[in-house]
Amino acid sequence: MTPLDGGVYEVKTFGSSAPVAYWCGIGDYAIRTLRTKSSQRIYISREYIKGARTVQFSFTPPEGADTGKSYSVTVKRVGANMSAGTAQGYCYDNFIDFGF
Repeated sequence: MTPLDGGVYEVKTFGSSAPVAYWCGIGDYAIRTLRTKSSQRIYISREYIKGARTVQFSFTPPEGADTGKSYSVTVKRVGANMSAGTAQGYCYDNFIDFGF
C-alpha cells in the first residue's frame, strides 16, 4: 500500500492479479490502518495497469466517473466502488490465501 497525493492510495499485489486481491488490500488498509468505518465507500481512481500491477483508490468519487452500482468485482473501471467492509471481506475468502 502506497499513499499518494490527494487522498489516493495505490495497491500493488504480488502473486495474484485477481480483482479481489486489490479490493482486499485497500479495504483492509482502510479499516485496520486508517480506522475508517466499514460503510466508507472506496472508489477506483485509476484502473488496473497491467505492467505495473497496480490500482489506485480514493475515498471520494473521481470527477466525471461512472459510480453506478455494479454486480461484478472489477479493477478495470474508474469509479467502480464498494464499501470498505465489503472490500475487506475479500481478505477472508476461503479459496484465496493472501498471506495475512
